[in-house]
Amino acid sequence: MPKRSFIQQFFNDKKVGAMAPSSRFLAAKMLDHLPIKEAKIIVELGPGTGVFTEKIIQKMGANTQLIVVELNDTFYHALTAKKYPKNVHLKHDSAEKIGEFIQECGFEKADLIISSLPLAIFPSELRKSVLHASKEHLSDNGQFVQFQYSLQSRRALKEMFHSVKLNFTALNFPPAFVYTCKKN
Repeated sequence: MPKRSFIQQFFNDKKVGAMAPSSRFLAAKMLDHLPIKEAKIIVELGPGTGVFTEKIIQKMGANTQLIVVELNDTFYHALTAKKYPKNVHLKHDSAEKIGEFIQECGFEKADLIISSLPLAIFPSELRKSVLHASKEHLSDNGQFVQFQYSLQSRRALKEMFHSVKLNFTALNFPPAFVYTCKKN
């Protein structure tokens, strides 16, 4: 997808929180420390154009299932135009339905949830609903990884998860904070 189209989505859809696709440096901060190859089921929330999706697919095991949830029409159609393996399931719906999508794949809980959702611009109730659904459908040893452009969501994440580690990369536009959260 051309950058111009991405920027148009930023201005036209109030649920899009980025003006440009994520950098490879942010992708590395988000994904390099995760046990992607060992995971049975991974959920990606708000993939946009699929920068993280491509990296996850490269790293995941042959039996791993990846559920990719995108609400924005333009981004979803751009994702469907790509040729993904059969173990990648695209969903054009809200992240609040994460449990339903996991069950459709024959699982109860996700091992990893990787989120690019712009929590800071979500209304409080939507932010709480998405975070609650993520925690509820995360395995006991699972990890929820989220990036944001500010520290505004830190408190909400700390209230929801047992452990929250913070990382940062300046090599993204804009620079980003990466939260790695554990349920227990």
